[in-house]
Amino acid sequence: MELIKALENRFGAHRVKSIQNPLHNEQELILLFLELDVPVTIVMTATLSEYKMPVLDKWAGREFNEIYFCLPTYWDFENYTNPNSSWIYSWLYKLERFVRDKNTWYGPGHTIPTGNPEVPISDLMKQEYFIFLDPILLQKELSPVILQGKTVQFLSIIPIFGDELDFKMGKGTQKFARRFIQRNQDEKLDDYRQSILNSRLRFF
Repeated sequence: MELIKALENRFGAHRVKSIQNPLHNEQELILLFLELDVPVTIVMTATLSEYKMPVLDKWAGREFNEIYFCLPTYWDFENYTNPNSSWIYSWLYKLERFVRDKNTWYGPGHTIPTGNPEVPISDLMKQEYFIFLDPILLQKELSPVILQGKTVQFLSIIPIFGDELDFKMGKGTQKFARRFIQRNQDEKLDDYRQSILNSRLRFF
């Protein structure tokens, strides 16, 4: 697979592993083991970029994407029976199937609820929405790759709270991302993260 080869060239073959989704065996995933100041593990889709997304004109050039979760060192990504950690596999499958089946697209700032009605992602991860953003922590590492003449972008999947969604909808993606980064947040999952909005700052 061209994407695997490109990632191996970028990071080294020993840091890249192809696996089948342990909860949905028909989906192929990629694990990246990156040695930053604090090591992280990336779990990303492997074939989503084979689907050309029908993007709006202003997003021309961003038709091909892979989506990923960035995991901290404490995350037991090999424990497939623990719902507090294995939900990443369920959601990677759901998110890839949704965009393909609906013939739609994902871009920076797009949000997805966990259900209707919304429910916390897990007993530990209390957020009820996801937002797609360009890499923050991994801006350099996951810069776009060129595969057979097409540019493949990487979109992080970040859990967010309802008040954070309200802020993003009211103020826009750029202001949300700026506030998120100002609060020393990035795409690395954190079971203990609090909302970036304090009790005195909700919508505005």
